[in-house]
Amino acid sequence: MKTMRRKISFWFAVADGPIVALCLIIALLLVDADPGTYLLKYWLLIPVAVLARIALFLVFRLYRWVYYYFGSRELLRLVEAVTLGSIPIGFILLIVGVPSTPSVIIIDWMLNIILVGGLRFTARLIKELIQDFRAKKAQDSRKRKRTLIVGAGDAGEAIVNEIYRNPRLHYEAIGFVDDDQDRIGQDIHEIPVLGTTEYLPAICKAYGIEEILIAVPSASGEQMRDIVEKCEKCQVQFRTLPGLYEFIDGSIDTKQIRKVKIEDLLGREQHALDLENIALYLHEATVMVTGAAGSIGSELCRQIASFKPAALVLLDHEETNLYEIEQELKEKFPEQKMHLTIGNIRNQQEVENVISKYRPSTIFHAAAFKHVPLMEDNPNQAVLNNVMGTSILIDLAHDYEVDKFVLISTDKAVNPTSVMGTTKRIAEMLIQTKALQSKTQFLAVRFGNVLGSRGSVIPLFTRQIAQGGPVTVTHPETVRYFMTIAEAVQLILQACSIGEGGEVFVLDMGKPVKILDLAKDMIKLSGLQEGTDIEIKFVGLRPGEKLYEELLTAQEKTDSTQHEKIYVAKLGKMDPNGFYDRVRDLIELAKHSRNDQIRLKIKELVPSYNPAQNGLKELEISVMEHTVKSA
Repeated sequence: MKTMRRKISFWFAVADGPIVALCLIIALLLVDADPGTYLLKYWLLIPVAVLARIALFLVFRLYRWVYYYFGSRELLRLVEAVTLGSIPIGFILLIVGVPSTPSVIIIDWMLNIILVGGLRFTARLIKELIQDFRAKKAQDSRKRKRTLIVGAGDAGEAIVNEIYRNPRLHYEAIGFVDDDQDRIGQDIHEIPVLGTTEYLPAICKAYGIEEILIAVPSASGEQMRDIVEKCEKCQVQFRTLPGLYEFIDGSIDTKQIRKVKIEDLLGREQHALDLENIALYLHEATVMVTGAAGSIGSELCRQIASFKPAALVLLDHEETNLYEIEQELKEKFPEQKMHLTIGNIRNQQEVENVISKYRPSTIFHAAAFKHVPLMEDNPNQAVLNNVMGTSILIDLAHDYEVDKFVLISTDKAVNPTSVMGTTKRIAEMLIQTKALQSKTQFLAVRFGNVLGSRGSVIPLFTRQIAQGGPVTVTHPETVRYFMTIAEAVQLILQACSIGEGGEVFVLDMGKPVKILDLAKDMIKLSGLQEGTDIEIKFVGLRPGEKLYEELLTAQEKTDSTQHEKIYVAKLGKMDPNGFYDRVRDLIELAKHSRNDQIRLKIKELVPSYNPAQNGLKELEISVMEHTVKSA
């Protein structure tokens, strides 16, 4: 394939030489009354112009373009190359004394754009005519699905282009539907816009539609839910392009078409990122990610790698998952320098060896125990990992003068009812305290549930539906905030560019979602009916779980930042006096598995800790008894 493309590029270069010469000859002839004498006198200008223009075409990479994708962007690059080439040619014409030089240059410039660009457009046209002929033959030889496209925008247009271009696809585009009234009755590549989504069932019936493709990647969750409900009424198969967060390079093609997922129905409004500010601290820097094999950590690695850091240091204790993310990053970013380390954040010597060896300028701390019920049963492990491990990393980041340290926190740290949430709040407090004493910019980013993360409700529901049910929901009124992993990481990177040290950033999680509604939507998307095919069973809140999640306490307020989706929690000033001593005591209790005393100590450190499932009054009595004994 590469050899074929090189041959085509060679023949374009061969053809461009005579075209460039012809353009200058015509320009010279058009501005002189005695063309024969004129050409004899200035014939040496022709090869000079050819060499100058071909050289600039090479510089502007005209011969690396895939000719059948030649479009407006490539045309603009051609105009730039021709314009820049006209400057030295104009100087030479002036030096040798060619009369009417400005007129010659203008005519020559116009002819080069028309003829050089026209050659490529002609090649593309021939290619498309051949593809159309083959597609029609393929259409005659086998059945193609009569397809309706929802969305007459850029994504819909790209799908139609791909259908025309690829004769192996089994789609026959019949029409578009779009809620923009101005587009109704118009054609896109000879495919009509038939109506709005309101008339989807009627259009499908009238035109014998066999499949619907949803091409609205910018749709919000509410818009997507409305489209899906209307598609379900059509009683035909429907599929979709992914949302914008799933696009890596912004390109759209039919390979990305997939079944509608629950993430599509929970999609949120898109937001702009300040990529320049993010690049300032990531590009050509050494960046370390703890918990790099986890759902958040691995996505951090993917997005950080796109900013081309000097090196990416991945730390995790999970061997298999670390290997898998390494293979993925090698495939997507083959030139990215990476250092993989199997290690545990609880082991100070291991962590110090990594930091002292690679000297990261930024550390993203995503390693944590996050499973609420498990940590209720194992509070010592929650403390050792989430508190002691974080404390070790914070101290080493200070000692080795790391520029930025970012703690990945959780909404469960707010008015915590669980051991896990309380340990994450203590980790935030460690960040706040250390920021008062260090040149390192310590900050935390707090957000809610992410879709598809390990241990989240969506993989659980998926598995239960596949097994025939029942789908287990804790309580009919349970609500949670949800965000895609990709969006959460984008906002983490943006918050890091804003932070100056000591902040706890809170991400705008949008509207909370009822878990019961989530379960019903997932059953429906699986092509099943609740009650008939799959039962929903209420099992009660698990230890440490809340009915409602919170991003702020009643006492906390927020300040806005320059980014509309990121806020700073106003947590009040930290008093470091005695704080570290209490944290050290907590860690010692955890090392000796004193689980009952651990709960007392974390209540002492975080007075808002309210263990709803453990009996608050009993705990308060225990705290009072412990206080009396200590006195």
